[in-house]
Amino acid sequence: MPARRAQAAICSTFLLLAASAAQANDLDTLLVEKKLIPPPHTPVDRANQANSVLIRALSLVGTPYVWGGNTPESGFDCSGLVNYVFRDMLNLRLPRTSRELSALSAPAVAQGALATGDLVFFAHGGTVTHVGIYVGDGRFIHAPRTGGVVRMERLDGRYWQARYAGARRVLAHRP
Repeated sequence: MPARRAQAAICSTFLLLAASAAQANDLDTLLVEKKLIPPPHTPVDRANQANSVLIRALSLVGTPYVWGGNTPESGFDCSGLVNYVFRDMLNLRLPRTSRELSALSAPAVAQGALATGDLVFFAHGGTVTHVGIYVGDGRFIHAPRTGGVVRMERLDGRYWQARYAGARRVLAHRP
């Protein structure tokens, strides 16, 4: 039953975002092989970048966790998922590990100010060991652990709150 609720939440989130993006977006965006492609020479603002990241991340829910994995075919670990989504949608190359991502010279974001596309970090023993992509409404997408799959979870869950180590806004540096 929890899996069915998660699927329903993902579908409703996707539909709401797609509808709002279509309404707010005056670009004629093409969907090609699950990639949103803006027309050539059109600047893409942060909101459109965040929507692209969100839609791509949602499309990967259910992909198996594989340590060191960084493609849908091979599976993902947490930082491999982040790297794949940002590279695939925005051609943005990021550091490979969660610890390196947390040290990125991107603006830190308070938990109450999180926006879609922000990276959220989690620590164990004071060291960042995990990263996910914030999708809005208190939820994030991540590749959790061996035996798991890419999934969406609530940031305010007891496990994640106890390990929350901050967030960075990597989209702030993009045009």
